Amino acid sequence: MAFNFTLPLRIVQILFSVIVLGLLAYVANWWNQFWWTSSPSEINFLIFCSIWTLLALVYLIIAPWKFPVAAHKFAILGVEVVTMIFWFAGFIALAAFLGNGRECRGSVCNSARAGVAFAAFEWLLFTATTVMAVLHVYRTRNTHNNEPPAEMQVPTTTTTPKVG
Repeated sequence: MAFNFTLPLRIVQILFSVIVLGLLAYVANWWNQFWWTSSPSEINFLIFCSIWTLLALVYLIIAPWKFPVAAHKFAILGVEVVTMIFWFAGFIALAAFLGNGRECRGSVCNSARAGVAFAAFEWLLFTATTVMAVLHVYRTRNTHNNEPPAEMQVPTTTTTPKVG
């Protein structure tokens, strides 16, 4: 049996999403207190991406595992693609905002840069899982198999009692 590496990818996706959320919430809070205005939309969008990802990962992990009827292959593919596009747009927008000739120093600037780096890695992780979902849809294109791919399901361990 092949190793199912989707669950470790999902765990890293959750971890990176929480890291980006924490870093950019700090930046947004600093911006609101220092400038007395709302934080830039690029920062707000990546905070949205983090929250969206946490909700999407609840679906992407729980649905194939506990509710296979809700885990249609096109629904999983759609969630993967949308999330991947969000992360790509978010990290590019914030990187362009930070690199636009602005003078940026201190811990808040370092937090924003770290947020961009983790967002870029999150995009790469979602690119990998999106490719896996696309391959599954491609492989099952002429069948009525609507189940999620086996490599994207959470492995369940069932124990059978020993007799005798």
